[in-house]
Amino acid sequence: MIEACGLAKSFGSAAAVTGLDLSVPAGTTLCLLGPNGAGKTTAVRMLTTLLRPDAGWARVAGHDVVAESRLVRRHIGLSGQYASVDECLTGRANLIMIGELSRLPRRAAKRRAAELLARFDLERAAGRAVRTYSGGMRRRLDLAASLLGQPSVLFLDEPTTGLDPRSRLTLWDIIRGLVSAGTTVLLTTQYLEEADQLADRICVIDGGRVTAAGSPAELKAGIGSAHLRLVLCEAAALGRAAGILARHAAGPVRRLPAGGGLEVPVVPRGGLVTEVVRALDAAGIRVDDIALRQPTLDDVFHAVTGPERAA
Repeated sequence: MIEACGLAKSFGSAAAVTGLDLSVPAGTTLCLLGPNGAGKTTAVRMLTTLLRPDAGWARVAGHDVVAESRLVRRHIGLSGQYASVDECLTGRANLIMIGELSRLPRRAAKRRAAELLARFDLERAAGRAVRTYSGGMRRRLDLAASLLGQPSVLFLDEPTTGLDPRSRLTLWDIIRGLVSAGTTVLLTTQYLEEADQLADRICVIDGGRVTAAGSPAELKAGIGSAHLRLVLCEAAALGRAAGILARHAAGPVRRLPAGGGLEVPVVPRGGLVTEVVRALDAAGIRVDDIALRQPTLDDVFHAVTGPERAA
């Protein structure tokens, strides 16, 4: 449903996107993950016909984003980083207006608005001015507005930015429901947990290009080993503890920035943590905390994005 090859865009001498390749099957979610300034929003604007690419090509729902931009817009919905609804109008009036701007007959716009207000749990607030809505309510209304035309492809540019945890979980459930019903979603985010929860496939973007791509599980596996993290009761025992950990290590033992801690890459197996604790106990080394940590998207993010951008 979404294809791009060699997509590029610059603003003066600043290159925002440099040769972006994407492929998103129907009914799946692709997450563009990356730091600020990585090119995520510029990529979305090109795919939604708001910006003309300098090079490369892209198709959405089978239509070229440049040569067939009007046809592309018939198939897509877009929810940007900030709610685009009118604060002075009621929630209901916003949806009806946007429906009519999308060339729905007024009766159809009213019917569709009522359906979406119910779907997004906004019926009781439908007659209130949007300026009285909470942040989570505004984001739900904005997402509802992007669905008025029943798009087959939905672009969500950092849709949960600024939301509290409960509102974020609500939006996650809504997005999952849309995908289950067959909608194709391209989502940009800076939240690693959000990408892990929602994406069928992730493209990590840095400096305007894809630096890693795959499912969340594939990206984590590509980072390598699990890590055993250890915090001792006495920092003076770090040297002896490091020697014991080295016997089980798949790489070098390193000290954690905070005092009293060690971390080492290991090959996970049954009984590993028990063996390490017993060896430390036999050596008279007291342990305050020990944990076997699997690779996370945080590890992926820091491994494949530049340190100056990830900072």
